[in-house]
Amino acid sequence: MDLFRAMQAFVATVRTGSMRAAADELTITPAMVGQHIAALESRLGTRLLNRTTRSHSLTEFGTAYLEHCHDILQRIASTEEDAQTLHSEPRGRLRITAPVSFGTEVLAPALARFQASAPDVVLDVTLTDRNVDLIDEGIDVAFRVGNIADSRIISRPLGPYRMALCAAPRYLAQHGTPTHPQELEQHHAIVFSESHRPWRFMRDSEEVTVQPKRIATFNSGRAMVQAAREGMGLAMQPRFLLEEALAAGEMVELLAEWQRPEKTLSMLYYRDRLMTARLRAFIDFCVGELRQES
Repeated sequence: MDLFRAMQAFVATVRTGSMRAAADELTITPAMVGQHIAALESRLGTRLLNRTTRSHSLTEFGTAYLEHCHDILQRIASTEEDAQTLHSEPRGRLRITAPVSFGTEVLAPALARFQASAPDVVLDVTLTDRNVDLIDEGIDVAFRVGNIADSRIISRPLGPYRMALCAAPRYLAQHGTPTHPQELEQHHAIVFSESHRPWRFMRDSEEVTVQPKRIATFNSGRAMVQAAREGMGLAMQPRFLLEEALAAGEMVELLAEWQRPEKTLSMLYYRDRLMTARLRAFIDFCVGELRQES
């Protein structure tokens, strides 16, 4: 049995409403359409269609199986399209996802440069701080901070994701400047809404873990920095979010001699994904433009 052809016959029959219409669409005979569907039902061990002399309707299993067939046939069609453009110029849609702060501050400006070099590529970008499943959600490339444990995914490290602890001069004038991590427990902390992890600091052989005293939580790194600029409290954020405020003297870095556990920013893509011209061009661009040395 040609499973692919059988799925096509099943989907076409449901979509067109009859085996005869499906046969016309697939340029085969109605009898052959019936044979394909019968073979599919025999393989599955259950009926997909309830048939009468004049009509048919989906069984409960047939309804669920139809959705899977749609997905499989669509993926095959997409792969064939990709194969046709494998060695051509980069073109087509590229679906990308990244954390909100990194995507806004670092990735978006870089994407403008990439698009200028590959004008026929349409960028579909989703910024979210949740861990998106590349396969289930049809993502071509994802950027993620931290460890990735998935054998289906290729992970290309782009460099360290450096964090810094900062506060506004007005806050420090009112509450004092901490000189040791243990003093942070007495200070107001602005933290990310989804994070409940303590702050860790290391210096030589000494390691200190501090549970910050939350004064406010935000689901936006940029909003946390703005609140800290106004003197609300201390904020631990990626350095790229703090550089402007630090350079302007609106924020002061604290405990710079203490190191924080360093995470890695990685670029991810599906191991078995067809390497199209647009995907290869984007991977090469990111390795050249976004990779940072430790």
